[in-house]
Amino acid sequence: MNSRERVLAALNFTEADRIPIHDNPWASTVDRWHAEGLPSDVSPAEFFHYELAVYGADTSPRLPVKTLEESGEFIVETTPFGGVRRNRRDYSTTPEILDYPVKSRADWERLKARLLPSPDRVDWSGTDPIGMTAAKTFDMYRIKPWIEWRQGLPGHRQARAAGKFICYAAGVGYDKLYNYIAQEELLMFIATEPEWLRDMYETDTDLVIRMCEIMRQGGYEFDGAFLYCDLAYKNGLFFSPKTYESQLRPSFRRLFDYFNGLNLPVILHTDGRVHQLIPYLVKDGLRCLQPLEVKAGMDLIALKEAWHGKLAFMGGIDTRLMSDPDPRPLEHEIRSKIPVAKRGGGYIYHCDHTIPNNVSFQQYLRVLALVRQHGRFDAPESPAP
Repeated sequence: MNSRERVLAALNFTEADRIPIHDNPWASTVDRWHAEGLPSDVSPAEFFHYELAVYGADTSPRLPVKTLEESGEFIVETTPFGGVRRNRRDYSTTPEILDYPVKSRADWERLKARLLPSPDRVDWSGTDPIGMTAAKTFDMYRIKPWIEWRQGLPGHRQARAAGKFICYAAGVGYDKLYNYIAQEELLMFIATEPEWLRDMYETDTDLVIRMCEIMRQGGYEFDGAFLYCDLAYKNGLFFSPKTYESQLRPSFRRLFDYFNGLNLPVILHTDGRVHQLIPYLVKDGLRCLQPLEVKAGMDLIALKEAWHGKLAFMGGIDTRLMSDPDPRPLEHEIRSKIPVAKRGGGYIYHCDHTIPNNVSFQQYLRVLALVRQHGRFDAPESPAP
């Protein structure tokens, strides 16, 4: 089986030869792996045969990115949204946010005028200077392998010939607005400016949908959609389910309806504890939830038992155990979870976050060896945890 067939089997709740495998190391992690044995001219996606290839458009206001300050350890830059971020030079941590572009409705209207669909929002040739056009959209420069397969239509054709499951990628919703407005103010606007937030959600949704149409008309072929929107933190949602239902749900429903109408199953990335939103997401057409953050209480086995046949899962393997010098906790994590999660399809391997740079190349090789061992459908059942 190729990757496309394997991922589709999982998303359609059927068993294949083995579970699909995908992951996302930080850019600094990749740098470490290159120094420890990963060939210098090969990406993790190619070396480890990750199953998904992800392509998207730039759905930011496309303001110029400028370096404002540099030191030995840090770099201060503007963003395509007009904000200012202070990053480590290796982009190994979440950036410190120094300024936001939207402080008034007039600021939003000024940026909204720049959010028009256009073919030049797409890296057609594969020569984008950053090499990851879509990553601009969801402010994830530090996580290079989100967009790790070779870019542009030439890269897309290579991925298609290699049998990869190709996704249209976009940052959407609340998490997207966080690029425009400070989170404290954004949470206040939920109560005081609901119509303004709805306008922001819908403007972005329009652009995300239109850019997918432009990419498809230009030759891109997609097997699914991968949407990014953090909706929660460790202890719960950023806002109530009632707020989600009245403000953000209409945009999510539009997105799910659009992609499902093209027969493109939707995978949603959201960190944090999102149990309360799962009924809404399932009812509105979400196919797969990712990454199931363990420290936030997202229990892969419990979720599988509760939602099998209705919602597939991608993730749920505790990243923190990958760097533990004692191999036993990680072995137990994989042996106890994957044989249960894989039954009847509906599971794609992924760690529960992104892989940090404290995980060595040799440790990660061991992770995938265990995943492949326990993820085969012809493998003997492991003892119940």
